[in-house]
Amino acid sequence: MRKVLPYMFPALFSGFLAFGQTDRVAYAITDVNKEGANWSFLRKIDLKTGAYSDVVLNGSDAASMAYDDATKKQLTEPLKDARFGNLANAAFGTGVAAIALDKKNNRLYYTPMFIDQLRYIDLKTMKVYFIADVKLTGDNAKAADQSNIITRMTIGDDGYGYALTNDANHLIKFSTGKKTAVTDLGALVDDPTNKTVSIHNSCSSYGGDMIADDDGNVYLFSNRINVFKINLGTKVATHLGTVSGLPATYTINGAAVDNKNQVLISSAADNSSIYTVDMKTLASSAVKSSGAWKTADLATSNILAVRKQAELIRLIKGFEDIDDGRIQIYPNPVTDNQFTVQFNLPQGNYTLQIKDVLGRQVSKSSTNITGDGQTQNYRLPPVTGKGVYLIKILDHSNRTVLTKKILVQ
Repeated sequence: MRKVLPYMFPALFSGFLAFGQTDRVAYAITDVNKEGANWSFLRKIDLKTGAYSDVVLNGSDAASMAYDDATKKQLTEPLKDARFGNLANAAFGTGVAAIALDKKNNRLYYTPMFIDQLRYIDLKTMKVYFIADVKLTGDNAKAADQSNIITRMTIGDDGYGYALTNDANHLIKFSTGKKTAVTDLGALVDDPTNKTVSIHNSCSSYGGDMIADDDGNVYLFSNRINVFKINLGTKVATHLGTVSGLPATYTINGAAVDNKNQVLISSAADNSSIYTVDMKTLASSAVKSSGAWKTADLATSNILAVRKQAELIRLIKGFEDIDDGRIQIYPNPVTDNQFTVQFNLPQGNYTLQIKDVLGRQVSKSSTNITGDGQTQNYRLPPVTGKGVYLIKILDHSNRTVLTKKILVQ
């Protein structure tokens, strides 16, 4: 008899999808005051409570000398900028609306809004580095309509950084780590289904932020709450719709994937709350917290699990019990990593294997059955995570006799 136990599936998804989403804080660009609009102060947001931390970097301090990325030495002479003067020396001079967290190198990459320069913060030392020998868009003068300003940035699943100008005519790819290389991938292309909602439209698609998924895409959340899926290979942008459930005054300025595989969004215009977005429905839900700040940008290193989720669905559909009552397992769900198996099998030597949903062996042991109703206790390895596991019983010829699921809590 074959049977499926669907009640176990939610536990599997909640446990597995959180795996790999390791960031439990988001970085946020704010003012020094909750209601302010000077985007020069870096804070953290606790993803569990929604609480904002104190300032972890004052990016408005023009007297604090940065470091040169090429030499790794601190600058000894202040920058002399004809347009912004001494403000060019401040880490977040002219304001910041595009940050991306590179977990591999423990860096927070960003670019000032009106200075065409890639910069980063070494999060171990909190030193600020200017990548002076590499241009991003190549446009030193920023357009009055802000079309060539970079306000969206993320780290892709491939480890590269991606930044996008407001007009979507420049998708910038940059390498992270020891030596920075920048490639302008060119303009995005509208999917034919977009119709009047173009990725290049200033009324619908400027501003906002980007996140990345695990299947070669990034997602743009625009200032005007529109959502686009952008294939990095084809550069085609597909309009997915608008985020629902937000206040009328809410603009989306920051977006990041949280540790529950949801998208966290923030606003620079409305600090009534930060929100999470369900990517299947684009419905938003307010995050309960002690109070949100007006926030120009967000960043975590978490990647939206899309491909892995599809693979799990396929695996689960074929992940069925093959059992006719010949073994009983209790307790199931398993607690304290311990369970008992009662065997109703012919006498002989058997092997009991425990595997996770991806087929990886967790443990293996031999059992000699001498009589009906024989019981044996088992203990899972201490590192075994929560979720669904498969028990396989093999006979002396290594043939599968039966399989059965257990849920580990």
